[in-house]
Amino acid sequence: MNRNVSKFVFNSFGVNTYILTDETGKCLIIDPACQYHGEETELLGFITGNHLSPVGMVNTHFHVDHIVGNTFVCKAFSLRPQCHAESKLFWRTASEFGSVFGIKVENLIVPVDFISEGDIITYGYSSVEVIYTPGHADGSVCLINRAERYVISGDVLFRDSIGRSDLPTGNFDTLFESITTKLFALPDDFIVYPGHGPETTIGYEKQNNPFLK
Repeated sequence: MNRNVSKFVFNSFGVNTYILTDETGKCLIIDPACQYHGEETELLGFITGNHLSPVGMVNTHFHVDHIVGNTFVCKAFSLRPQCHAESKLFWRTASEFGSVFGIKVENLIVPVDFISEGDIITYGYSSVEVIYTPGHADGSVCLINRAERYVISGDVLFRDSIGRSDLPTGNFDTLFESITTKLFALPDDFIVYPGHGPETTIGYEKQNNPFLK
């Protein structure tokens, strides 16, 4: 793991929540997936214990397992969720989808700050660049830190796998294009931090991912 990337695995779906920081102590919270009180305590304890100052919260996409901790984080740090505007179907139906998967979503804070392809999100002296990568879900984005040579891939690309394309707004051909034309345009040594499971690299996935041959 990059020393400026901290990962927490939360909820019954094993979602990776990331905190990105730098020497200033400013940080971004990515996909707050804390579902249970103990997970909220863990996330809060890490941030306060390391004297970090959250300046933004970004959802790579708005599937319920990735946004279940949004309200807690927004209230704890006076933030608003940032996501792509094409995610609107999923915040409108979050409670409904949550009930199907056993995730209770209450008092969801609706996004008003939208990010788009090419946007730069800054925290301290650092930043990530937004690329739009639909196919798993409308509104899916990945976040590239070019200086530190990594990408947060959400549920687009995993080690030896890719995101599901059989859920609402999913499309395999679109997902394949997102990965091969955008993520695979990155250098091979870029670390990939996915929404579930272990990290990987762009080069490894080019050579080994069975879904992208």
